[in-house]
Amino acid sequence: MIAYLSGVVREVRDASAVVVTGGVGYEVQCPAGTLAKMTVGQPTELNTRFIVREDAQLLFGFADADSVRLFDLLTGVSGVGPRMGLAMLSAMPVSALAAGLLSGDVKLLSSVSGVGKKTAERLVLELQNKVPEHLAAPAAGGAGAKPARVATTAGRDAVDALLALGFREAQVRAVVAELVAADADLSADGLIRRALGRLR
Repeated sequence: MIAYLSGVVREVRDASAVVVTGGVGYEVQCPAGTLAKMTVGQPTELNTRFIVREDAQLLFGFADADSVRLFDLLTGVSGVGPRMGLAMLSAMPVSALAAGLLSGDVKLLSSVSGVGKKTAERLVLELQNKVPEHLAAPAAGGAGAKPARVATTAGRDAVDALLALGFREAQVRAVVAELVAADADLSADGLIRRALGRLR
């Protein structure tokens, strides 16, 4: 089991990155939030999960232990594979996803591409009492915590534009807040493009 990887980022792709360590380049599939923190030529440290199948060997990487914990819980549910788990972690921050599971928000969970209503209901049924409450702590900070995380004018403009497109407010604010936290210099257009990649 490969549980941890430390190296230099050689390439950042749409859904994965190549990390070089010991002269070997590992392709690591990562959620969007982890990829957003990577810079080519810079060092990175990832918590990983190595999954071996008959037709593939897949390495998944996460910037923090909370993401790994939630990934393990998600993929432990029948019908939820690692790619779906990764898609859910890419669609929204850990805090928002954990809060959705704890509150039984089937509509939020099924808003993730590839996650149907039945799967969302199964996730709630099996994980509502298993998700550690501290994982939802940032989202539980209430309205007072949100302005500080979406503190840029570009961030607020991006939220307004995405809401006008019909996306759910809680998910939009969570995604834009994470993008702003990762790069406060992003323009509204840049934020919208990156957010759409997670929300669709």
